Amino acid sequence: MTSTTEPEPNTVGHQRIKIWFRFVPREGWLPHDTEGLWATRISDDTARVENVPFLQDGVAEGDVVRFTTDADGRHWAKERVSASGNCTIRVLPLPNGPLGRSAQAVHQRMAPFGLGGEAFSDEFPLVGFNVPADSDLSQIKQLLVRGQDEGWWHFEVGCATGAWRGA
Repeated sequence: MTSTTEPEPNTVGHQRIKIWFRFVPREGWLPHDTEGLWATRISDDTARVENVPFLQDGVAEGDVVRFTTDADGRHWAKERVSASGNCTIRVLPLPNGPLGRSAQAVHQRMAPFGLGGEAFSDEFPLVGFNVPADSDLSQIKQLLVRGQDEGWWHFEVGCATGAWRGA
């Protein structure tokens, strides 16, 4: 993933910045070792994550993270300061399954739950979903498992809460 340099507003409370996360790439997965997530700056060293992570585990949209800024002006995540209560799930349609390589078909299957999500790319139709804390977690989990059992997709949970694990 590449970084883009965008002008940042002068007001700390409304600054949209990119927070970068480092991790060890997983074998058989995308070969990246960093991921940049959009965030709204809250203070000099904290920001609220504003999009769903495709690669970084342990963080969800709405979480607040602490960061440091390097000499090049890049903001690097250090730790999660507070959790939003949201979960992150990732769904990859199986090319030979009934949904084909269609991220749109994945969105359509998840539409009844009103989940916000985005696709990684046309070439790699991984869909990252934000699951708000007040969602019907049990029904979402049932659909995810059913879809995996029926060969629609593979899924993983990138950030779970106690409520998710208990649903």
